[in-house]
Amino acid sequence: MKKLLLPLVALIFAGTLPAQEPAARVQTIFQNLMSAVQTADHAAMTLNGDAAFKAGLTKEMVEKVSAQLAPRMQEGYSATFLTAMRQASYEVFIWKLSFKDGKDDMLAKVALNKDGQVAGFWIN
Repeated sequence: MKKLLLPLVALIFAGTLPAQEPAARVQTIFQNLMSAVQTADHAAMTLNGDAAFKAGLTKEMVEKVSAQLAPRMQEGYSATFLTAMRQASYEVFIWKLSFKDGKDDMLAKVALNKDGQVAGFWIN
């Protein structure tokens, strides 16, 4: 019984370890998206996007999100990578956003298609 218990305990604690950072390219894409939010830069937001992402994301949408988040971001924030997962045919990467203003944290998700292009970007 002791031999079985040790691997079980190891599995339980393995689930609580911090996630490995994503590949440098994914991290760069995320940082560029966050910078685009902070500056309301539609061109930068859609730079690495696939055709559907580019077509669906209007300049007004970027400006609206920026108006809500840029002031909080300018006060200071940190992004902690949480996990990556597969959903349908996409790779989805998730970060926790913590703001120095002390208000609610948020989640940022980036979905990449099979070609490594941004297919979705959400902050909620």
